[in-house]
Amino acid sequence: MPPKKTEIVATIGGRELKLTNQDKILFPGDGYTKGDLVRYYQAVAPMILPYLRGNPLTMERFPDGIGVPRGIWEKQMPRYTPEWVTRVTIQPSTGEPRNVTYVVVDDAASLAWVANLAAITLHIWYSHVPTIDVPDVILFDLDPGERCPLARLAKVALGFRDELAGIGIRAYVKTTGGMGLHVILPLEPHYDYEIAKGVSELVARRVHAVLPKDTTLERTISRRPKDLVYLDWVQVGKGKTYVAPFTVRARDGAPVSMPLAWREVEAMRRKRAPETTAEMRRWTIANVPKLVAKTGDPWRREGWKPQSLESALSKARSLWE
Repeated sequence: MPPKKTEIVATIGGRELKLTNQDKILFPGDGYTKGDLVRYYQAVAPMILPYLRGNPLTMERFPDGIGVPRGIWEKQMPRYTPEWVTRVTIQPSTGEPRNVTYVVVDDAASLAWVANLAAITLHIWYSHVPTIDVPDVILFDLDPGERCPLARLAKVALGFRDELAGIGIRAYVKTTGGMGLHVILPLEPHYDYEIAKGVSELVARRVHAVLPKDTTLERTISRRPKDLVYLDWVQVGKGKTYVAPFTVRARDGAPVSMPLAWREVEAMRRKRAPETTAEMRRWTIANVPKLVAKTGDPWRREGWKPQSLESALSKARSLWE
């Protein structure tokens, strides 16, 4: 029987894949299909794969599109996963009943395969195989309130950049694909999660002390001022995940979590937008492939490099206390 019109057979990286239901609409408000999602991830594969390789993947799948109230949050590798897809089995964290075998996207064929599952958003661990017990990034989630001006969000992100630069650490920034920004520090994989959490708290409290009128550490959503930026520093932990750079978010417009150069955040600082969402969603499934084809990965251009913490912590003790 010949394949259905909406099915294609593609050879990617020497692997033959059947890509099904390519005309299935995943973003009803915009008309983007599963085929568009697969093509997007293939277009950005050279950019996204360095962040996915060796990293346990949690898939946020929407086989019936984002109009369905809830998607499928999938950690456990599906039983029908092809043998050639890399996987890693990890012992459970406290409170989890069993081992979990995760998909690991190491190549373009694996990336196309997960996209064909309607895995719109790709969530990755803070650590990679084989050093799965030690993080290789620290992430700060800058979450603006609904009445937070764009300039304030940018000011806070630049505050992280400058405070960290003052102790010898280079920070990188990306959009969340929602309202806010992620500030990320790449680490040498030498530090356990408790050390990473301690550094995360130290830095967040420092930025809050420097910018007390722009930020809040209040974790209870109902108590947070709507015009400030919440500094979420508690994200780091074994088994916790964050949205991978260049991944698509399951939201209207198909926004992308886009790595930025700091000059782009400096430009945001000069804008008078009364809120952040429109600016943060400028980068989408439609325009990012052309953008990165011209410019490449902003983080790699800015010298993405794992860093050690000892000298920085020594400087922080002398400068921040």
